[in-house]
Amino acid sequence: MKTSVIPIGNSKGIRLEKSILEKYHIQDEVELVLEKGYMILKPVKTPRKGWENAFKKMHENGDDKLLLADVFDDESLE
Repeated sequence: MKTSVIPIGNSKGIRLEKSILEKYHIQDEVELVLEKGYMILKPVKTPRKGWENAFKKMHENGDDKLLLADVFDDESLE
C-alpha cells in the first residue's frame, strides 16, 4: 500500500484510512518500531485497561475471595 507523506505543522506525517484504523483497533496512539530498514506501526494495546475499577467493584461485592487456599494441607515448607 502506498500513502503520501503530508505536512502537519512543522513536521510531516501519514494519513491512515478509516478501514485500517478500525481493522487494527487503532485509537490515539501507535507504537513505532524501527527494525532492519523498516518502520513498523503497531497498535498500542492496553490489555489491563479497566482492571482497577473491576477489582474495586469485586471487593465492594465481596467477590475477591481466594478460590484456592494459599497453602495446601499436604504441602511441606521444609
